[in-house]
Formats: sequence, structure tokens, C-alpha cells
Amino acid sequence: MNKILAVLDHVPLGIVVLFCATLGLAPFSPPHVIEKLAMLAGGTLVKPIDWFDLLLHSAPWILLVFKLISLVIKPPGGPEAKD
Repeated sequence: MNKILAVLDHVPLGIVVLFCATLGLAPFSPPHVIEKLAMLAGGTLVKPIDWFDLLLHSAPWILLVFKLISLVIKPPGGPEAKD
């Protein structure tokens, strides 16, 4: 877990938000990830390409969740911060 948090420390939050706004929502009308989640909830997500699409478009959102968790766990300026 510490290795994952160390990698997340090097990824700027702005880049993760940019990924969510572009890849996470593309195509924008309606967002693809919302369609795939609806398919998952409805039980119609059966093709491998649909699973790949769900993984691809949800990856930035999952990264954002982990990044926010890492910011809560290790706030900036804590004991790990170097001067």
C-alpha cells in the first residue's frame, strides 16, 4: 500500500482532474462511463469491448478517489515532508 501511495504522491491532482474531465467523461453527450455503469446495473454489460470501455473510462475516476484518499491519509507538510 505504501508503494501505491508513493506513486500517487508524484501525480499532480490537476492532472488527475484533467484525465477525469477528458477520458473519464468522453464522449461528452452522454458520458460513456455513465452508459457503461447503467449497462452494468441493468445486466447488459456482456461483451468484452464493453468491459474494456468501462475499465478505460472509469480508470481516471478510480485514480482520483485513490489520490484524494492519499491526500487525506498523508496531508502536505506532515512529518514526511522535506524542507
